[in-house]
Amino acid sequence: QVQLVESGGGLVQAGGSLRLSCAVSGRFFSTYDMGWFRQAPGKEREFAAVINWSGGSTGYADSVKGRFTISRDNAKNTVYLQMNSLKPEDTAVYYCAARPVTSPRATYDYWGQGTQVTVSS
Repeated sequence: QVQLVESGGGLVQAGGSLRLSCAVSGRFFSTYDMGWFRQAPGKEREFAAVINWSGGSTGYADSVKGRFTISRDNAKNTVYLQMNSLKPEDTAVYYCAARPVTSPRATYDYWGQGTQVTVSS
């Protein structure tokens, strides 16, 4: 089974920065699209950012566009989320997820346990 482990979360003041990392097990990382999602207290999980299998295409939710940058290093089986200009409303548990190119309905089949990001005002 594919394992995803997030790291890099923590407490930061508004306007600060954090970089999240997600390490993925196995030999097929370069065949996965990778996404970051987040879930704030009492709210549904929402999409934040995505990067395709090669790193040649990215997409962002409007709420994070211009502040967050997703990237990947296929040689290290790792995807990153650089978060700048953080706001209190960015406070959430952040989850890494993998979408195999062979997924029958293009679903995110593998998920990490999440890492807490707390932004204070």
